[in-house]
Amino acid sequence: MTSQNTAASAHDHSTGFDYEQVIDEICELNWVDLTQADLINVAWIYYHFSVQFRECLEIARNLYPDDQRLLELDRGERDTDNLSPWPGVAAVGERMHHDEFMRRTLALNAVPEERRFKLQAIGQGYLTKVRAIDPNSRALALASYEDGGLESVFRSILTAQHWEGPLLQAFKHFLAEHIRFNSDPDLGHGALCRHLTPDDRVLPLWAEFKKMLVEAVPHLSKDRRVVADTMAINDRP
Repeated sequence: MTSQNTAASAHDHSTGFDYEQVIDEICELNWVDLTQADLINVAWIYYHFSVQFRECLEIARNLYPDDQRLLELDRGERDTDNLSPWPGVAAVGERMHHDEFMRRTLALNAVPEERRFKLQAIGQGYLTKVRAIDPNSRALALASYEDGGLESVFRSILTAQHWEGPLLQAFKHFLAEHIRFNSDPDLGHGALCRHLTPDDRVLPLWAEFKKMLVEAVPHLSKDRRVVADTMAINDRP
């Protein structure tokens, strides 16, 4: 299945909001041609997104403390053992936030210092921007992530070819398991937050996610002029 077809299938329930177009644009990026180094950059970028995702969940829980569905979602995303065990990352039965799983995943493969500093700078810039968005919009974003959006993106990422090495194997495990968590229309994570009913107030969060990805991995752009005009981080020592 191509990334474009995957995106379409996950948005059969599309409501016509602009943020859904951005999701499709992310899915249609040049995932299939990424190198191993490109994919490691994607993992670094996704780590910063995973921090932001956890914060969105914490915001939603604070806004709706009596919401039992959000409590159940929380149990599947924070302080959970549902990604355990994984070699070098999580022991049998070990509980952790999912962004902690990603943080430990990044430690499985060293990257050159200059490249790491650039990826961290891109990620921190992203976090600064999204943290300035109002809490209600960030809570609504949770449903746009869990109810089809991230599943589409993850399926598209998995069309990449080069998953060699412990870091990328752990990242692939993370993506595949989250597709499983989210994909059940009645019992999955999406069903637990669908009632938040996202709209285009979440558009800036998706736009910043796409911007961060392309900035860190210029090969994602199908516009070869963008790639030619941008020095790829992973080509530098």
